[in-house]
Amino acid sequence: MAQRNRKTASTGRSAKSRGCAAAGDDTAIIALKLPPGELSSDMAAYFRKCEEKLGFVPNVLKAYAFDTAKLSAFVAMYNDLMLAPSGLSKLEREMIAVAVSSYNRCYYCLVAHGAGVRQLSGDPVLGELMAMNYRAARLSPRERAMLDFAVKLSAEPWLVEEEDRARLRRAGFSDRDIWDIGAVASFFNMSNRMAFATDMRPNSVYHGQGR
Repeated sequence: MAQRNRKTASTGRSAKSRGCAAAGDDTAIIALKLPPGELSSDMAAYFRKCEEKLGFVPNVLKAYAFDTAKLSAFVAMYNDLMLAPSGLSKLEREMIAVAVSSYNRCYYCLVAHGAGVRQLSGDPVLGELMAMNYRAARLSPRERAMLDFAVKLSAEPWLVEEEDRARLRRAGFSDRDIWDIGAVASFFNMSNRMAFATDMRPNSVYHGQGR
């Protein structure tokens, strides 16, 4: 018993000395030394809107802020794919983001969009399943077909053929929906790779959201 107590105390001291695993993620956002540029009036207003609505500016936006043209293009594409009207719900689009990022093992997008799935679904377990292995989740046939297509497009895009699109149609997706599934999956494959290229770190606040 005494030996176990000593081990527990030692483990506790070790945990305290390690500190938080996400420490520094809010300050050392990327590994590249790219000083922030001057924000355009539109992007400055967008950053203020993020602060008001979310309580923080997502680190991916800060990472792109060294070049306002690239930042504006990224924001426009993200907002169009993830927030604009679509036959896909916002939750479905977040599920695609997390399933693709899980395949790619992208730390930034798994943390940020895993939080999005938890919040939109109200189901913390769904967020964890999307990050770990979406195939273990109790998904509807529509959701499973959507995620299978998105991950196949990420893993083996050269094998995507008409039967894959036909399966989506049988699950109830229109051709416009299929475009949107492909576009969201493609966007996150790009975003994942930029996150890896720059060692992009997610805002630490995401870890606790929707739990």
